[in-house]
Amino acid sequence: MKYEFSARTDCGRVRGNNEDAVSVDTQVQVAVLADGMGGYNAGEIASSMATEFVCAEMARWLTQAHRPLVSNDVRRALEICIENANLAIFAAARDHAAYNGMGTTLVASIFFGQRLMLAHVGDSRCYRLRAGQLVQLTRDHSWLQEQIDAGFITPQQAAQSGQRNLVTRALGVEDAVEVELNEFAVEPHDLYLLCSDGLSEMLPAAAIATLVSAAEPLDDKAHHLIEAANTNGGGDNISVVLVQAGAAGHKRSLISRLIGAT
Repeated sequence: MKYEFSARTDCGRVRGNNEDAVSVDTQVQVAVLADGMGGYNAGEIASSMATEFVCAEMARWLTQAHRPLVSNDVRRALEICIENANLAIFAAARDHAAYNGMGTTLVASIFFGQRLMLAHVGDSRCYRLRAGQLVQLTRDHSWLQEQIDAGFITPQQAAQSGQRNLVTRALGVEDAVEVELNEFAVEPHDLYLLCSDGLSEMLPAAAIATLVSAAEPLDDKAHHLIEAANTNGGGDNISVVLVQAGAAGHKRSLISRLIGAT
């Protein structure tokens, strides 16, 4: 399976600085997105540390790992990388007064063969577009999601709430973090979207589905997602990573050989 990547981040229309960060390594098919929090520029520090650390460490591990990759090994390696990133951010916040209280959400994806290993902490999300249907693969670690799960409010009420930014998990705020990891089968032509809440809070799922379904290059889709979020207010930093799954590699290889033989 071959994958195409496109990543963009934007300050939005309201914030004075960008506390989001994205890191992508196309060679090993890793994509990481984070949404930082904290005073001064501490949110920028936390999100940059998280994305750069996880992407670099996973790239190093994937480069050295035996093939074929085993799901349990990929899962454990990703979990360890995120736990170590959490410790690094926590230590930086402890040792530098200006960084006190900083933290970050995280969503990280590893594509190997026809599998996706997906990890997240906080309310940054991953969606999948398959056969025209957009599905949210992550579940927000947020106070509002807990209220929805408990039946205290409806999703519609949550969308109108002023408490949408209260996350219940984040990297760097404690010396241990609970990471949610899930594995998914990838089908040819799937499209995956990683995003910060600057996108998901500005655009309803139907609007996101329309934009990512457009028949245009991946970079244009990323641009139009951010443009639409800004048009709707741009109330927060906006970051997106799009990952397009192509046809299975061995099938293309076989076709190429047949064409070459004619």
